[in-house]
Amino acid sequence: MISSLRIRNLALVEDLAWTLGPGYTAITGETGAGKSIILGALKLLIGERADKGLIRSGSETCTVEAIFSVSELEKTNAQLEELGVEPCEDDQLLLKRSFTINGTNRQFINGSPTTLAVLKTLGENLVDLHGPHDHQSLFSAARQLAILDQFAANETALEKYYALYQQCAALRLEFDALSTSEAALAQEIDLLQFQKNEIESAALDPVEATETEARYATIANSRRLIGLGAAIRNALTENEDAANARHTDASRLFRDLERLDPTTSELIGRHTALVAELDDIVAELDVYLGKLDLDSDQIVALEDRVNLLQTLRRKYGRTIEEIIVHGETVAARLTKIIGRDAEIQRLETELKKTETQLLSAGATLTKTRQKAIAPLASAITAQLRDLGFRQSQFEITISPCPAARANGYETIEFQFAPNPGEPIQPLRSIASSGEISRVMLAVKTALAAQDEVALLVFDEVDANIGGEIAHAVGEKMRSLGQHHQVLTITHLPQVAACAAEHFMVAKEIKNGRTISILTKLDSASRNSEIARMLGGQTDSALAHAATLLAAK
Repeated sequence: MISSLRIRNLALVEDLAWTLGPGYTAITGETGAGKSIILGALKLLIGERADKGLIRSGSETCTVEAIFSVSELEKTNAQLEELGVEPCEDDQLLLKRSFTINGTNRQFINGSPTTLAVLKTLGENLVDLHGPHDHQSLFSAARQLAILDQFAANETALEKYYALYQQCAALRLEFDALSTSEAALAQEIDLLQFQKNEIESAALDPVEATETEARYATIANSRRLIGLGAAIRNALTENEDAANARHTDASRLFRDLERLDPTTSELIGRHTALVAELDDIVAELDVYLGKLDLDSDQIVALEDRVNLLQTLRRKYGRTIEEIIVHGETVAARLTKIIGRDAEIQRLETELKKTETQLLSAGATLTKTRQKAIAPLASAITAQLRDLGFRQSQFEITISPCPAARANGYETIEFQFAPNPGEPIQPLRSIASSGEISRVMLAVKTALAAQDEVALLVFDEVDANIGGEIAHAVGEKMRSLGQHHQVLTITHLPQVAACAAEHFMVAKEIKNGRTISILTKLDSASRNSEIARMLGGQTDSALAHAATLLAAK
């Protein structure tokens, strides 16, 4: 669950620090006060793309931070390790997201910088968020099947099935690639053989290639280099005023100096070392010039080698290592094709074996799904009746697929008749958003015990309902709060009155700027807010508010 949320410079929020408790928390306030900003902050933390237009006017950076209390530390740390970020300490998971007016976007998990994709992957296990239109996901056949699998606790069976499904798909690709026409295979063999021979005959070695290209670059400027080297040698040894002649004169003078003053012997030693160093330089310069002075055959050979390396790079990879890997891949493919009869037989045998395993895994899934359909439909029906659909019908139909799919061998369909006398029909045919919202709430309540996501967030899921149904929705929120941390943004006093904690969002003027503030309501202020939601601060509204709060 989330234990604290910090928002800075997001829309109307300047700086908000919010400490949250377990169970069901209601968030209310006037329209436009900024309730949706809290929802937006949570969306940012679970990986939604940031819009720099959300940054508070006059600010450069927006930051959202949260601390989640982790109940299954070992499981969470295993996921964090897989995602490549730091583990949790003291059962706390720290998330941070910031973005700037110039487009810089940064996100952190436990202080480790991470990517938006990683944040999104982690967020899916932390927050289950339902906005005004999220109930439409119930129209998806895949979503309906996922709900049934969640109720049936099919996670392990699904993982096994999907692994076999992927294995079958990979084997079929290999099998099909080897089972093409003879003409196409002959053409491919010719191409692969040419590539293999071309790469192997080049006898590639990354170190040799680097040295060859460096030497060729040097030889390309050899005339200029030879001229410069010769000029340096002349200056040191050949010219009338060459350095070695001057040093010879200096040596004679040093000896005369030493005879007159023996204390100068150290200077003579240093000069002698300098002369020796000069001789070494001249010797190494001669070796260098010798390497540059290549004959035409050597230059042509170097040029041919460099041209070959460049040709191979254009064809097979940017680096010598990539070309070598390509050659190995070509050789492996060629071996498979040449011995394709045996390889086809092996693949065919393995594919049949895997398909048999896939059928078995699919049959297990089908059996558990069929077994779970009636209990899930019954559980959802019971929840729907509490939400005002007292004589509704809710059924789940299952239909076999002609071939295996990524999620099994069947599809399911949620069917619903909200009113007696109406024919039951697919859920997607229901037009009323209020009805679909209640179906979503019924589904979430029915799945409460199986749902592993600790934080459920509902944004105006109670839209288009009222009266007695609003009481029922509030009770469902309270019921969900027994298994999860629940945050609900609501305009209905009956829904807000059922919450364990109640926060109000309001706007105020500070230093000439409008800001949104969040306040935890005590008994008196909560009674006043519920009365406002009922229509005003009249005695009857205040009395009604007190009655609602007393009944919770």
